[in-house]
Amino acid sequence: MKKMLFLSALLACGPACFSQQAEKFPLGDYVELTDTKPHDGEEVWSKMTAPVRFCWGTTDVRYKKLNVPDVKTTGTLRLKAWKGERVNAQAVLWTQKELEGAEIAVSELKNGSSVIPASAVNTYFVRYVMTDELNKDGSGGCGPRENKAEWDSSMVADVLDIVRVREVQARSTQPVWLNVWVPADARPGKYKGMLTVSGKNFEAMKLPFEIEVVNRTLPEPQKWAFHLDLWQNPYAVARYYQVPLWSKEHFDAMRPIMKMLANAGQRAITASIMHKPWAGQTEDHYDSMIFRMKKLDGTWVYDYTVFDKWVEFMMNEVGIKDLISCYTMIPWALSFDYFDQATNRVQFIKAAPGEEAYAEYWGTFLKDFSRHLREKGWFEKTAISMDERPMEAMREAIKVIKAADPEFKITLAGNYHEEIQGDLYYLSIPYGNQFPEEVKAERERKGQISTVYTCCTEAFPNTFTFSEPAEAAWTVLHAVAGGYDGYLRWAVNSWPMDPLRDSRFRTWAAGDTYSIYPGPRSSIRFERLVEGLQDCEKIHILREELAAKGANGKLKKLNAKLSEFTPEGWIKTNKKSPALMVSELNALLNEM
Repeated sequence: MKKMLFLSALLACGPACFSQQAEKFPLGDYVELTDTKPHDGEEVWSKMTAPVRFCWGTTDVRYKKLNVPDVKTTGTLRLKAWKGERVNAQAVLWTQKELEGAEIAVSELKNGSSVIPASAVNTYFVRYVMTDELNKDGSGGCGPRENKAEWDSSMVADVLDIVRVREVQARSTQPVWLNVWVPADARPGKYKGMLTVSGKNFEAMKLPFEIEVVNRTLPEPQKWAFHLDLWQNPYAVARYYQVPLWSKEHFDAMRPIMKMLANAGQRAITASIMHKPWAGQTEDHYDSMIFRMKKLDGTWVYDYTVFDKWVEFMMNEVGIKDLISCYTMIPWALSFDYFDQATNRVQFIKAAPGEEAYAEYWGTFLKDFSRHLREKGWFEKTAISMDERPMEAMREAIKVIKAADPEFKITLAGNYHEEIQGDLYYLSIPYGNQFPEEVKAERERKGQISTVYTCCTEAFPNTFTFSEPAEAAWTVLHAVAGGYDGYLRWAVNSWPMDPLRDSRFRTWAAGDTYSIYPGPRSSIRFERLVEGLQDCEKIHILREELAAKGANGKLKKLNAKLSEFTPEGWIKTNKKSPALMVSELNALLNEM
């Protein structure tokens, strides 16, 4: 019966489900868009002291492609890391002449007889993507942007490319990103290595670097205390990679993307349990992972084939297994899909929470869903999830959920509501809002999760493609400073049409919908986010240790520095540079 129902669902969606076109979007090398902004001319580039330069830069800067970078030769780059930590660096290559076949190499890192192997080090050419700007009043990035010409657009460095060999054009800057994941069993001490860039028509150039590994260990990401929830979009992957939805090729394409999330400490699986839960707001809308059919006799049957494949894949192959967030019972358009056996077509029920048709549609499903989840052993991990809706609608939806199975977990990403917060296993509230102290303590006592989220609303902090790189780290550090259990952001891979070249979207500021690129390729934003997440775990470890030792002075110093990472704390610093704030905190964490 399940196979028959699933086949019926596929047939209902038409031939597009089965078509596999030739590559339509780039996965390998590609040509960036043209940067039309004013830039340094030949008279500036001709002042270079050598035709090709290669120096250490900083991860806090997005270097402009067509300008001579403001970097200085600093000799050996020195970094500090805990065992098990990932650290980043950025070098800058700039040239008067065209460079043919440029490629990067990195040595193993040596500390006497101890070695961090070259396999623990990744290098990337940083690529440029089109971005735009905040709203004209500078207060945020929400709202329609259909006409791109109305927005100031420019090329910015963000993509960490997987292509190993590059042709670098004359009079241009090519940043290089270095990432070292220190082995958890590394012996403490100073490890020395060498970064090299070489090519067909220029001499190899080398930059020395050193990583001091301190005698502390960062746990593997799956064991971090921080609750990270970045929403995934499997439908975007199928479209971009031009593979059939839920095919082996689709899962093969998703695996490395989702493993990047797992390696950042991701806790939640995003599952859609209805057609267009957000009214198709993204380039690739979400569809229902569960097939519903109303039989001739009026009874309902459900096929969980796709849902089960997705969850099993994320849990067993990717390693994300703490929570299954199922969206949503209160979509933007109150229209709910099902396959009607009587008419042999997909139909929609239009019903609002509180109406009999709504309770019948959702109540019948949730009872069966509860049965299925219990059979799979997933019930305790699953939550029926919503985002902000009118209070009465949320109350009515909660009634339906509790009537179907009073043990269902419920989550909400929205404002704090005293009336319903007790019913919410997981509540994520907007940046700048706080849980009442006694409520937060009670939620913690009950094992409930209380996090903070950002979206297009915030001018700062954010992870737009034009945001300062350090803002990504600042954002998650704010979650710890504000006393939340973690952080939520609504999209990590809801790609616009051409994400490698153009991060702008018809709604919201550029980059709002994703921070991992196809390939998969990481980004400056995503790597800096991971940096902040690692610091969050360091804070958790140090707070516990200092409290146990009664080291109140050190604990007070740590908490005072961390308090700057709040809206009011940042204002007290006279809005200090986020790059400086993150750097100062990281130095403190490595000294304690």
